[in-house]
Amino acid sequence: MPNPRLAARYAKSLIDLANERNQLESVYKDMLYLQALCKESHEFLTLMRSPVVKADKKVAIVLAVTKGKISELTDAFNLLMITKGREAYLPEISSAFIEQYKHQKGIHTVKLTTAVPVTEELKKQIISQVQKQTKMDTIDLKATVNEDLIGGFVLEIGDQLIDASVAYDLNKIKAQFMNNDFIYKIR
Repeated sequence: MPNPRLAARYAKSLIDLANERNQLESVYKDMLYLQALCKESHEFLTLMRSPVVKADKKVAIVLAVTKGKISELTDAFNLLMITKGREAYLPEISSAFIEQYKHQKGIHTVKLTTAVPVTEELKKQIISQVQKQTKMDTIDLKATVNEDLIGGFVLEIGDQLIDASVAYDLNKIKAQFMNNDFIYKIR
């Protein structure tokens, strides 16, 4: 039941209000916290999506879980979402807010996938190279590990994909053998 249009509208409203009140940075941190909470706590997410639990119970639980961890503006926003019956969309709204925040600040997300964890020094070098090759000033590098790559890396920059992994090369070689590219065809 994902609803990206609804999430984008709520996120836009919150980002506009946060800009108006000069609280954009604190609300951004709150949204990062809420996004992490939704990812880490399956119980919290189930509670927010449950039609059985009444709104007043959800309000009490959300206030208890977030007490002292988020700003008043985000607290009021959460209460509004619960009142309007939109609390099930909290993960999508927080993700949409973070995406809109990054767009507004000119922060570009670059995803790096490697077979083994990379050092901070290597991350800095990759960011530096991406900045040299593109016109991106501010880069948020998301590094993940996927052992299936065997070696090398996969770099996603916007809609560009640079696959320099051993697994990719092996799959290309396998496809060549399957096509019999190395065997001369007889008439």
